[in-house]
Amino acid sequence: MAVVVVTDSTACLPSELAADRGIVVVPLQVVIGADVFDEGADGATPAAIATALKERRAVSTSRPTPAALAAVYDRCAAEGATAIVSVHLSSQVSGTFESAQLASREAAVPVVAVDTRQVGTATGFAALAAADAVAAGGSAEEAAEVARRRAERTDSLFYVDTLEHLRRGGRIGAAAALVGGALAVKPLLEIADGRVASLERVRTSARALARLEELAVTRAGSAPADIAVAHLDSPERAEQLTARLTERLAANLQGRDVLCGELGAVLGAHVGPGMLAVCVAPVV
Repeated sequence: MAVVVVTDSTACLPSELAADRGIVVVPLQVVIGADVFDEGADGATPAAIATALKERRAVSTSRPTPAALAAVYDRCAAEGATAIVSVHLSSQVSGTFESAQLASREAAVPVVAVDTRQVGTATGFAALAAADAVAAGGSAEEAAEVARRRAERTDSLFYVDTLEHLRRGGRIGAAAALVGGALAVKPLLEIADGRVASLERVRTSARALARLEELAVTRAGSAPADIAVAHLDSPERAEQLTARLTERLAANLQGRDVLCGELGAVLGAHVGPGMLAVCVAPVV
């Protein structure tokens, strides 16, 4: 049985890794002014988004349509897939999972859609877990359950310089954004129940980043885990955090590297330049 794993571009999987694991990636769209781009295209890179946000240009994002996902499912079926596991970012922050559900109804082969209730690398780790399950001979349903279980156990923690971008995109309430700005605090956030949630407020960025590190170490505990650091327009801080977590969580990593990379354009549009995140994904 040829089971194929599909995910979306917000999973932040490097193209080489996705290809090596046989994962098909469907892009979301970024709208800058009047221009619409697939995520990852020349006009929708993390650098382009950071520049547009700094210039206060109009930036928004769009999910893939059910028709776009249906076309991907049909192509997979034509290439020999007999079942598909479609692993996506939280339905609480995007309509992508809904598009996958709608597209699955018309697919030529069975499609199991998974709402990870996560974002970014946490979705990527869930998709990789599904691919591992498939490689081990698991069915689409078994692979989907592995993806859900890994996502449920994963912690996504992040720091933003300002809550304004999340407020504009409707991902955090206006009242919370107003309080954050009024108190001149630096917010630490997490993904809880599929949504962006306030975790702590710290007075300075230096203290916030130190606290982000401590929270990641605490959440990791003693379990074997994959760890990833993501940033938008903040490579030096990301590299420093990666080095510290590599040292402090060596026992959890068991020889694996802490992944470090820039957040994709779609998620970057909602958090803004200066964002720094840590994903702690226990191995299942």
